[in-house]
Amino acid sequence: MIKKCDHTGCDKAGTCRAPKSRDLKDYWFFCQDHASDYNKNWNFYSNMTPEEIEADWEKQTFGAPLKDKEKANKDSADYANFINDFLTGRSKFDNVTSKKSLPSKIISALKVLDLPITITWRDIGTKYRMLAKKYHPDTSKQKKNTSTEFAKINEAYKTLEIYYKK
Repeated sequence: MIKKCDHTGCDKAGTCRAPKSRDLKDYWFFCQDHASDYNKNWNFYSNMTPEEIEADWEKQTFGAPLKDKEKANKDSADYANFINDFLTGRSKFDNVTSKKSLPSKIISALKVLDLPITITWRDIGTKYRMLAKKYHPDTSKQKKNTSTEFAKINEAYKTLEIYYKK
């Protein structure tokens, strides 16, 4: 159902959705002209301090706000040591990873997305978005088999999402 534009005095169809607040749960419906005006002036981070903006950005990027900078620095150092150990003692790591096997449905999902088993969750999300754009039935330039490919990609992503507990 098409709604009327929420801008006062406008009788056009409200086909463009615009958020009312930062929680992005409630929306205005504007015509294209009023949506453009609204979006030019809307600031997601209005009324937030720089610290709150940084915490929100970190939460959106990493899944949780970074509260303990000292712990983050220690984690970074641990990661750098791990990488160094991995690069200088590769055979030790190869033996450990060869004994650990993933469930077959996870391996199948990784194959659908054409990803290695050493992939990170962030890389899975990136690859999923790229493939979803390519094979989405509404946007794909190739109309042949796009809906079946898109369904396979979505199913693989859901499987990995459950496995990675995201």
